[in-house]
Amino acid sequence: MRLLIDFFPIAFFVIAYRMADIYTATGVLMASTVLQTAVLYAMEKKVATVQKATLALILIFGGLTLSLHDERFIQWKPTVLYSALALVLLVALTLFKRNLLRMMLGAQLKLPAGVWDRLCLVWAVYFLAMGALNAFVATYYTLDQWVDFKIWGYAFPVVFIIGQGLYVAKYLKDSDKDNDKDGDNNQNSGETP
Repeated sequence: MRLLIDFFPIAFFVIAYRMADIYTATGVLMASTVLQTAVLYAMEKKVATVQKATLALILIFGGLTLSLHDERFIQWKPTVLYSALALVLLVALTLFKRNLLRMMLGAQLKLPAGVWDRLCLVWAVYFLAMGALNAFVATYYTLDQWVDFKIWGYAFPVVFIIGQGLYVAKYLKDSDKDNDKDGDNNQNSGETP
């Protein structure tokens, strides 16, 4: 469900671009991202920091695109967002010894500290790669090709998240086995002869 909610602003953006132009599509993207944020808030009773940053950047870069009538602003928004996310993850991990990924997801996933650190680094590298890829497509390809990349490029996060799930799954199985052993030990220790 969340993946569909994340996808619909991009889908509306592409549809609006195909039916009109980049400026109409930018307005649709801005409006649909506001709606997306409201839906997420209604579902979760909070808005994640990444969603707030995405909304802010879409409104800022979209506003610049519309007011200056220059599509380059909306084309470069993903690169700015991905680069900022990578920088925040890396600075927090290396300088402040804080794993933001673990802070956000640690309550849902019980993983060893080393795995969390590797995940954080992999996410940072992924964000840098996606930012660079967007910059490359925005610079060297036509606007039509960049819009196509936005819709087909959605496969990258899906594949990445599936890969992360497969990587994390083996540690979750080990964690479940450890919990089962602890539960058996606790039951055995509580028994009276």
